[in-house]
Amino acid sequence: MRNIPGYPEPIQFVYRNFEMYQELDIEAFIKKSSEIPVLDVRTPDEYLKGHIPGAVNLPLFSNKEREIVGTIYSQKGRDASIMKGLEFTGRKLKSYVARARNLKHNNQLLLHCWRGGLRSASMAWLLDTAGIKVFVLKGGYKAFRQFVLDYFQISFKLLVIGGMTGSGKTDVLRYLQSINQQVLDLEALAHHKGSAFGSLGQAEQTTNEQFENDIFNQLFKFNPEKIIWIEDESQNIGRNLIPSGLYQQILNANLIFIDVNIHERISRLIRDYSSFDKDSLKACLHKISKRLGGLNTKNAYEALEKQNFHKVAEITLKYYDKTYLYSLKKRAHPKIHYVEIRTEDLLTAAERVLSFSKNLDI
Repeated sequence: MRNIPGYPEPIQFVYRNFEMYQELDIEAFIKKSSEIPVLDVRTPDEYLKGHIPGAVNLPLFSNKEREIVGTIYSQKGRDASIMKGLEFTGRKLKSYVARARNLKHNNQLLLHCWRGGLRSASMAWLLDTAGIKVFVLKGGYKAFRQFVLDYFQISFKLLVIGGMTGSGKTDVLRYLQSINQQVLDLEALAHHKGSAFGSLGQAEQTTNEQFENDIFNQLFKFNPEKIIWIEDESQNIGRNLIPSGLYQQILNANLIFIDVNIHERISRLIRDYSSFDKDSLKACLHKISKRLGGLNTKNAYEALEKQNFHKVAEITLKYYDKTYLYSLKKRAHPKIHYVEIRTEDLLTAAERVLSFSKNLDI
């Protein structure tokens, strides 16, 4: 059990309106979700806004149906809304059971709605009637979200990898991950590399709520007593925002600054970005045109037209280096540790960083 105040409730048996199922507190529910599939019976819109990672949406109501039922509830009361709900769901009961049977594991399923109310109770009753053992989340998705936000207040043993744009920070992190170090890859979770060019080649970003859920999902799997490696980021990664509780810990943590010469950095940027089409690269340059200034932007556009990617990288790095050095000033100087890297060999660079980290008091 994690040391989070306010989550002591044990498993309870619940009996409401003739249905019998087990109700789990949030931490027990999350732990079981590693083995048992989770059904989210909220509407598709609610699910898209944010859901428990790995949960499958099996909506009791469509978006429109939920709106209608809610309106009737507010205008005519609970009984009228229940009757309308039965009208909507009655013809879909068979499909609910069929899909649940395809998803169950060892004849078991976890499920939840928004607050652990009528929607989850109704689906639990139906699936129990169909012979499937069901566990329902006490307090629903709302309880999960509160648990997520509280979890970011835990003190983690973070060790941050920093460095100028093109230093290979992400490559080092991925190597550390490959040798079973605990790595929280925020850029991978955000589907964005953090810069104006960060969306290139990435999947569409999720909502910020889902980003927080995905961060939590990874952190919860880690041992909080051991080091968690993380890349130095601004709080915004694309349109996603790192939760404040976690971001403040990133700012206050020890940072290993990978000192890589500009020639290697430019080579890495050319390798990573020159394959994208000219129009996409130009659109990314436009995002930072005001910060680059008119002349630099003009020169960068002209270099791009000539496929002089080396020149484009040189121009943009002047802006990014200035920005990163400014952000570095937010950190306590004694917690910044410089490691000079003069090799393009990822293994050597990562091993140097790992070896250096063993001398730090974290």
